[in-house]
Amino acid sequence: MLKSVLEQRPELHLTVSATTRKPREGEVDGVSYHFLDEDEFDALVKQNAFLEWANVHGHCYGTLNSEVDQYLKQGRSVVLEIDVQGAFNVLKQRPDAILLFIEPPSMEELERRLRSRGTEDEESLKLRLHNAHHEMELAPRYHARIVNDDLNDAVRRTIELIDHYENNGGSDQHGSH
Repeated sequence: MLKSVLEQRPELHLTVSATTRKPREGEVDGVSYHFLDEDEFDALVKQNAFLEWANVHGHCYGTLNSEVDQYLKQGRSVVLEIDVQGAFNVLKQRPDAILLFIEPPSMEELERRLRSRGTEDEESLKLRLHNAHHEMELAPRYHARIVNDDLNDAVRRTIELIDHYENNGGSDQHGSH
């Protein structure tokens, strides 16, 4: 869904997260993720190089400050595709951040989508679904929620929300779409 949003709003910048997990087939370092080993990741943590980072699904993921700052200095809005731990950590560092929760229409549909990707073994799939239950419980703490039931509609609603927040200076009016 986010790919479609970015195609319609190319002035937005999607950050490239860093991770300690191994690349999947077709992923490119610096484009899909910044693939780091645990020592490299730990060194960056010690240097306070991350806006946020967390251990998710057994691997470390994080957003480098440099990935965000360079675009904010240009006056561009920045999009981070991160889990709930990361989102709440960003909000601590950047209280003006707006959190949009993109959710599946149901847990059954989420499982179907994950299985159809074919990127997870059964153990990893179960962990992701378990974590998704927890994340859904935290969704009310976001500024807005978007159910990704129909791709075109979810993209339209996401762009409307981004436009609203950009045009209102990051207004913290909560909404659900």
